[in-house]
Parts: sequence; C-alpha cells; structure tokens
Amino acid sequence: MYKAIAWEHYSAEERARLNAFSDAYRSFLDSAKTEREAASEAERVCRAAGFRNLDALIQSGEPLGPGDRVYRKWMNKSFMAFVIGSDSLEDGMNILGAHIDSPRLDLKQNPLFEEESLAYLDTHYYGGIKKYQWLALPLALHGVVVKRDGDRVEVTIGEAEDDPVLCITDLLPHLAHEQMEKTAAKFVEGEALNLLIGSQPEAGCEKDPVKQAVLTVLKRDWGVEEEDFVSAELEAVPAGRARDAGLDRSMILGYGHDDRVCAYPSLMAVADFEGVPRRTLCAVLADKEEIGSVGASGMNSHFFENTVAELAALAGCEWEMSVRRALQNSRMLSSDVTAGFDPAYAGVFDKRNAARLGRGVCFSKYTGARGKSGSSDANAEFMALVRRVMDDAGVCWQTSELGKVDAGGGGTIAWLCAKYAMNVIDCGVPVLSMHAPWELISKADLWEAYKGYCAFLEG
Repeated sequence: MYKAIAWEHYSAEERARLNAFSDAYRSFLDSAKTEREAASEAERVCRAAGFRNLDALIQSGEPLGPGDRVYRKWMNKSFMAFVIGSDSLEDGMNILGAHIDSPRLDLKQNPLFEEESLAYLDTHYYGGIKKYQWLALPLALHGVVVKRDGDRVEVTIGEAEDDPVLCITDLLPHLAHEQMEKTAAKFVEGEALNLLIGSQPEAGCEKDPVKQAVLTVLKRDWGVEEEDFVSAELEAVPAGRARDAGLDRSMILGYGHDDRVCAYPSLMAVADFEGVPRRTLCAVLADKEEIGSVGASGMNSHFFENTVAELAALAGCEWEMSVRRALQNSRMLSSDVTAGFDPAYAGVFDKRNAARLGRGVCFSKYTGARGKSGSSDANAEFMALVRRVMDDAGVCWQTSELGKVDAGGGGTIAWLCAKYAMNVIDCGVPVLSMHAPWELISKADLWEAYKGYCAFLEG
C-alpha cells in the first residue's frame, strides 16, 4: 500500500513550521553526539519548558498532581520526562520510547600507544558498523574523564573550526591489491581501527617520545594523566555539523539519526504539551540499544520501572500493584528508525512493504529477524487504534518491514517494554545509509513523526 508524498499536502505556513523544526533538530544533533550529551540537551529542553527534577521531589516528598511536569536523568545517559495526567497512574500512560546511543568507536581502557614514531588511540567499535566506512574520515573525540578523586573533565576535540581532528588511516590503492580482494567484513579488522593522534616527539625524551608529547598536551589542556583513561568514557564520532542535503534542502545528512531523529520529536512532543492530559504522558530516551539494551542505563534494566514506582509513590499509589497496573495499562510507541527504501540496493527490500522517504512516519508491526525472532509483534487492535489516531490528526504515515524476510533484520526496545504486557508498536523515521558515519533522512518524515507523536499523546 503506497501512501501519498507528504510534501504535496503542506501549506506555506506548515512548510515554515517544518523548516523551523528541522533547523532546531539539526542544532540538537550537533550538540548531542553522545548519549551523555543527548541526555544533557534533553534536560536543558525540559528545564526551559518548566519541568522539575524528579529526584529533588523524591528527596522532599512533595506530592505530584495533575499537570505537574517532571524529568529524571539516569546515570547521565538515559532520560525520562513526564506530564502527570488527571486519571490515576494505574490507568496507564501514553509513552514515547526512543534511544539516544548511536554506533561509534569507544576508546579502550588502556588506549594510548606509540608505533614507528606515530601515536595512536586503540578503539573498540560500538554497535553494528561497516568498519571500512570509518577509514580516512575526520573524527572528533567526545566524552568524560573522571579522575581518581572524582573530578570530572568534559572532553570535546575536533568540533570547533580551529580544533584538530583525528583519523584512521587507509592503504593507498597502489599497494592495495590484496586488500581489495578481501570481503567487506574483512577489509579492515577491528583491532586496526586505531586513531592517529600525533607524530611530533617530546624534546629530550628517549622512550616513546611521541606518546609522551601527547601526554604533555593532555596534561596541559585537560589536566589528564595516562592512568585516567581507565575511568574515562571517550567516543570517536564523525567530526562536523549536520547539514541540509539535496539541492532542494529536503533532507538532512548527519551523524546519529539512529535514533536521535526519533528521540528529539518524542522529547519535544512531551515538552510542548500544554495543559493537563487525561493520561500521564512520558518520553523515555534510553541508552545501550545498539548493543542489546543491556547495562544499568539500558531498557533491559529496571531504571524505567523504578522511576514509575517513584512517580506512583508521589502520586499516592504506593503499593506494588499500582506500578504493575500503570505499566500494563500503558500504550507505547517505540520511537525507532526503520530502513528507507534505497533504489541503489533494491534487491534486499520487499517493495510492497518498504518505507519511502517523504511519505511520513512509519509503523512497523514487528521487527526481529527472519522468523520474527526478537520481535514484540503488536496486536491488530492496537494497530487499528494508532491508525485512527493518525488519520484523525491528519498525519502522513506508512507501514514497513526492515527488509526481505531472509535478508537480515533488527530490533528495538519494543520487546523489552512489551514484557510489562503493555501495548507497544514501533513507529519512526525512515533512514538511508543507516549505521554509516553519515545518515540521511527526509525533513518531511521528521515533521510527520513529531505530528504523529503529538497526536498519540493527545489521543
């Protein structure tokens, strides 16, 4: 079933709103290249919209009532925002759930070494990447170093106009005959993804003089010692800003569309809500989705459930069944991207069940792989409900699967939230070049996602 092209339905006024929203999203992408930065940006947005820190209310014991707006940042890597509804929390919430981590290169805990008078940082790739795409590319370093005494040092290198950038070298084609015969998976090994960071030796130093020169810079500019890498979280990401793409400026090329292109409109749909909703509204932006949602800041942990329990206590629902009922009776859009149909690689798509750029926000009844492995598979009744909500609100939407049945697959956080027995379906933006250093989306799909998320919260 083919849906109309969203662009054909926009008035001049709506196009102006679409472009303003796209500009704000581009700025968000530039400021949120890591999950920590995304959580901090979300906190900034919510504070500006009048949300209060839930942890402060937990400490004070101040009760929550209809219309109250609260947020919680968890371990500086995940984020939740709530607008309390007039109905009891036990009646359930309307939830938008996205993730804010993206594929990247993480520094190892002992990363710095010198070889043949060149200094390198050793990395371990995070999430599913094509390793060859990260060669000969300007890279920036983002993250935090926590010293032994607890002092935190925020690090960003490679984004300012006069900053140096880092890179991973590639082999010149003149000598690459054997390399070019390898499969893409073996074109470069994971252990070869080393960031070149220096070549100038420290004067008067005999052992590893280039490495020592790098350590001198780290000490001078950030007060960081080599041992501090052990308690650091530093990520190599593509350097540079997100840009309008296409001569018609209809698209955005940027790093981290997966999944910040869904996280941003999810957050803004809750932050922009005015008044008192009937059901409590929630946006949850989680970490670690790209590696299975594991760890204390991933959706497979209990941080979300625990936060709902804190909300219930402050809202006067202090027994365990209140929390169970609140989660079970909730409805959720798992706001995550899907693969956009790419004519250059048409063979891996089922054309009748593929998302097209510019045709609106996309619903995926199930994801998973091959025999629907790892999928929550939303029920038909809930699919009918979201159809009605979208149509009534004039939202352009489409449906898709990730690709042909035997071509591969993927997953989202939907199945983890479905464990609470809530209704949940994947709903997000089609992306081209997904998991590449630079990904591509349509501004129309971003806008329709925001409209759809707002309609879901209100409906």
